[in-house]
Amino acid sequence: MVKRRNNRQDAIRDIVRGKSIRTQRALVDELQSIGFNCTQATVSRDIADMGLRKLSEGIYVLAEDLHLQRMVSEFVSSVERADNLVVIKSQPGTAPGVAAAVDAAALPEVKGSVAGNDTVLVVSGSNDAAQDLVNLVSKLRDTRK
Repeated sequence: MVKRRNNRQDAIRDIVRGKSIRTQRALVDELQSIGFNCTQATVSRDIADMGLRKLSEGIYVLAEDLHLQRMVSEFVSSVERADNLVVIKSQPGTAPGVAAAVDAAALPEVKGSVAGNDTVLVVSGSNDAAQDLVNLVSKLRDTRK
């Protein structure tokens, strides 16, 4: 039972980081599409256990990603991948803060980052992991007001 819950919560973490999920029903549908047999009540408990938050834009975000979301939505101007490297451009003087937020989010795909004045270089373990990071930063960047 615990193993299944942990696996489901790992899947929820991946889904929320990779897609813009607005409702519990959408999360249930995503979980069911990858083989988890669960109800909305189960997902509701998982959301509470995991501390998921809903942004003012209506999408769920992991509690550990909130600071990253704020930094990205406020300061990041672009993000792109070069193989397993991700280049994040930000407003002048903000790259160290953006890099610190990336590091603090403890994203599994991030091996480390280096910040200049307006550029962050993030090293990922693979090309796919780098693309996952680009997708996450792009999603968080799209939450700008």
